[in-house]
Amino acid sequence: MARRTLLAVLKILMALIFAAWVSLWILKPTQLWTRKWKEAEDRARTTVFGYYGLNFAVYTFPLIALAITGSIYLNLKPREPIRRKGKRVIAGFSNPLVMNSLLGILSSIEIVAVCLFMLFLAWTFYARISNDFKKLKPNKVLKLNLWQLKYLRVATRFGLLAETCLALLLLPILRGLAIFRLLGIQFEASVRYHIWLGTAMLFCATFHGVSTLFIWGVSHHIQDEVWRWQNTGRIYLAGEMCLVTGLVIWITALPQIRRKKFEIFYYTHHLYMVFLVFFLFHAGDRHFYAVFPGIFLFGLDKILRIIQSRPETCILSARVFPSKAIELILPKDPGLKYTPTSVLFLKVPSISKYQWHSFSIISSSTVDTNTMSILIKSEGSWTSSLSNLIQTEQKSDADQMKWIPVAVEGPYGPVSMDFLRYDSLILVAGGIGITPFLSILQELVSAQNSGRYKFLPRMQLIFAVKKAQDICLLNSISPLIFNQPAEKCRLKVKVYVTQEEQSGVTVRQVLAHESSRVQTTNFGIKSSSSAITGLESSLWMAAIAGISFILFLIFLIIFNHIFIHSQKKDTEGKTPSSVVDLLIICSFFAAIMCIIFLGLIIRWRRLKKQNPPVLQKQGKALETSPTEARDDLEEHEIHFGGRPNFEDIFAKFPNETDGSDVGVLVCGPEAMKESVASICQHKCGGFKVGANKQKANFSFHSLNFTL
Repeated sequence: MARRTLLAVLKILMALIFAAWVSLWILKPTQLWTRKWKEAEDRARTTVFGYYGLNFAVYTFPLIALAITGSIYLNLKPREPIRRKGKRVIAGFSNPLVMNSLLGILSSIEIVAVCLFMLFLAWTFYARISNDFKKLKPNKVLKLNLWQLKYLRVATRFGLLAETCLALLLLPILRGLAIFRLLGIQFEASVRYHIWLGTAMLFCATFHGVSTLFIWGVSHHIQDEVWRWQNTGRIYLAGEMCLVTGLVIWITALPQIRRKKFEIFYYTHHLYMVFLVFFLFHAGDRHFYAVFPGIFLFGLDKILRIIQSRPETCILSARVFPSKAIELILPKDPGLKYTPTSVLFLKVPSISKYQWHSFSIISSSTVDTNTMSILIKSEGSWTSSLSNLIQTEQKSDADQMKWIPVAVEGPYGPVSMDFLRYDSLILVAGGIGITPFLSILQELVSAQNSGRYKFLPRMQLIFAVKKAQDICLLNSISPLIFNQPAEKCRLKVKVYVTQEEQSGVTVRQVLAHESSRVQTTNFGIKSSSSAITGLESSLWMAAIAGISFILFLIFLIIFNHIFIHSQKKDTEGKTPSSVVDLLIICSFFAAIMCIIFLGLIIRWRRLKKQNPPVLQKQGKALETSPTEARDDLEEHEIHFGGRPNFEDIFAKFPNETDGSDVGVLVCGPEAMKESVASICQHKCGGFKVGANKQKANFSFHSLNFTL
């Protein structure tokens, strides 16, 4: 009862903080706010905090406070599923509304959020430009007439719109301090919001920069202005460098480059540090505080992730499937718990010292206490190199076999298992898209055997593959498919092999045949290897964020009093704006260095208490068939030579299961997602179950297995 009360209080507090932050941005373009804010800054100058302390507290503190409060809330939130009624309204908002090859599948909630954000941008632009036009006077220095001056003001205000997008740009890609997790949105799903914001920011910034250069060219001052690095005010040269850097990042992040030349995308994306520094010099410290919360949280999140991925661990064993897929088994600390559909990031230094790749975890922490597994399909250059490395070691003698060091970051996943709140589940997977569902089904194995949950949903797994050999990806859940008693089994599998023709075979026979070709290789473990411990607890993350916030403010005050105040005593005039900007950078790095020291201490103490990884005997073994169960009538279906007819499957599903709330989880190619989403959209009212039964309501959820 006390926990529920505390959770309710934290929810109210987070809602108030968020409302205050949004109200701040809405009021910021108004003349009332501008007038009152100048008065507040003048009063703050006489205090120890100065105007910079006021800017930091008002513009930066709310989001950091939201991240701290959210971390505490996530730590207290129960991980077990809670059955709730009245999900029909929620399902209506979460179901797809728009399906577009460019934007993807958008729900009603996402459409509303995008519209509200665009409305906010329109309000910001209108409030600023309408006031600007009232005060316009011909510019005698640049010799601009009225229309040129109006166009220049429009260009300037587009720069502020780019600033607004930048304020939100880094929030969707936070992992450990993810604010989006409070809404149940995971990192791999929120990446597209980062892409949208980045595109909108570059569009506004490009219009801002090109239009400004155009006005300078018309007034014949472009050669004088384009190279200026003035002491006070906006530094034009820094703005130009900022825009060029941003365009390079955006161009190399296009799908055509990101998918074919990943290393180019990966390395150029790290130019964000150059972009942010030039933005600070161009916009000045007062504008920078408005976008600083996302930068601050991202920098802190990045440092904690780097610390967490040290030291390196190693691969315990690998299973090579005939479909060019590899399952890696990694050592895990017994105390590490994660929820199904979680992902981790993997780096293999022998392939690349800098590349990290995300993979879905296919094992359950309640089933495998000392290990965790991921499934990798050899498709790109990096995954092909890993496959070749594993197969090379397979061909080696046991005495000559090497251990393969890897670095792991994560796991990251949902806070609770919300998919168990439904009466029934439809899991739709295409090819390697089966990976997120394997952890769900592994969790259900544990729950079913231990009786941990009072209710388990009935499920139907629809698995579409190109070749029969791809069915062996179900190897890890074969006990759940075949070996469960009929009265306990709540899973039915429908397999569709689209590019092969066969007849008279069952799922059991195909899986047994393909599983006999799976080879397992056990590797050695170096004495210095460590088991995966995962991220620090949410309470520790909240404490570190709070400490770093205080440290930054202290360093900022100290540096300003040392350099700015002493300089004013010795010289007259304004302090160069670049000096003030450098003090922000120095304060940030000083705070980060302290956090690195603190994080290393916490990590060292945690690793000191850690049990050594589970040792496995070296050697090679052939995987035996996992389906040595009874040969009674099989409920599972296999179809060759065609794709699944989702319309027919969804119409029959309510008659085969109990309950009216059906969760639809889809992971696979975009065409498959759009097909299932279209059915959920057109059948949002549900299918009739029977004459005396209510309609079934389908709730669509899209899972990602690639970024």
